[in-house]
Amino acid sequence: SIFYQGLDRSDEGIEMVEKSVISYGSVQMGLLEKGISWISLFIALAPMLGFMGTVIGMIGAFDAIEAAGDISPSLVAGGIKVALLTTVFGLIVAIILQIFYNYIVAKVDSIVNDMENASISLVDILVKHEVANKKA
Repeated sequence: SIFYQGLDRSDEGIEMVEKSVISYGSVQMGLLEKGISWISLFIALAPMLGFMGTVIGMIGAFDAIEAAGDISPSLVAGGIKVALLTTVFGLIVAIILQIFYNYIVAKVDSIVNDMENASISLVDILVKHEVANKKA
């Protein structure tokens, strides 16, 4: 833990404790944020895949029109339905992942804030302890 890293260096002075806590805190923050970038990648890809499905569905609709040689609403409706459904599914996936992503980022931020507050408290306690020992 960050406290352990700071206390382990307490005999080397307050500045070393601060450097140790900051360094180890950065490592811990990196571990917390490790997999978050994958979620943001899928948030970006989901609507694109939905749009690709839209294009494929429209191509299918136009192929059906071409094969029939006539435009009938029932012929076009199937392709357009596929096109719209893929867009909707892509957007639904992106929205769900965005909510999940925001929740995780908020949790990580909360944990990092707690680590920073605890680190400040540790350094304050060590400074008070050092000042008290110098007076005695």
